[in-house]
Amino acid sequence: MATSTLWQRCLTPRAHLPKRLTWIAGIGIWLLVIVLWSLVTYGGLVRSIFLPTPTAVLSTAVRMIGDGSLWQDIWASAQVVIYGFVLSSILAIPLGILMGSFRLVQALLDPLVNFMRYLPVTAFVPLLILWIGIGIEQRVTVIFFGIFFQQLVMIADVSRGVSQDLINASYTLGAKRRDVVAHVLFPACLPGAIDMLRVTMGWAWTFVVVAELVAADSGLGYISLKAMRGFQVDVIFLSIALIGLLGLMTDQCFRFLRARITSWAL
Repeated sequence: MATSTLWQRCLTPRAHLPKRLTWIAGIGIWLLVIVLWSLVTYGGLVRSIFLPTPTAVLSTAVRMIGDGSLWQDIWASAQVVIYGFVLSSILAIPLGILMGSFRLVQALLDPLVNFMRYLPVTAFVPLLILWIGIGIEQRVTVIFFGIFFQQLVMIADVSRGVSQDLINASYTLGAKRRDVVAHVLFPACLPGAIDMLRVTMGWAWTFVVVAELVAADSGLGYISLKAMRGFQVDVIFLSIALIGLLGLMTDQCFRFLRARITSWAL
């Protein structure tokens, strides 16, 4: 492919690009970040107490993997995210579809949901400690409250976007109301629901830090707070990088899931 033609396609909205080029671009941006990070740290432009070198972060990772503590903290955080996310999604998806499809359900839930979704999750942490305690249940509940009401709004919007012609055609073919909900609305909402899960999973990984900053004895958020008290910036950067990496992995899982299950909607 000629260079001029390829450049034109790069500047054309939604134009298809060679897969090799997209891989090169994705890897290239990370290499650029690492190069700039190295120049700033190894060049002495920023003191190591504020920004550690890549070598320092890597050495810390190797040390914590060697003593086994890093795997325990990763699993502690992943466990909290998975439990809170699954519990929230199981409730939010069917309830959100009903909220977006039935005016009565929307009238009942809309005022409460739109009120709750603007409340900061951090405001609930002291109450949850008083009500639930300081175990994993409290941290899971933080994740749940952080994403549940957002999921409701997003899936309700997906449900409202289902074509009315599709629903009318179902009634014309003799479908009953429950059949329309089970066999028309739910499948039609599936692509949007997976996209919603992909987005809110990212939020769940951010809220795990909030959940573990108070009353936790393990997890990536916990080691970040402990490292802050000891000015261990390399540990803080490591925990941040791991949360981002874990979020990226789950994001790719949802991308793969959408491509396999709802390939007809791509």
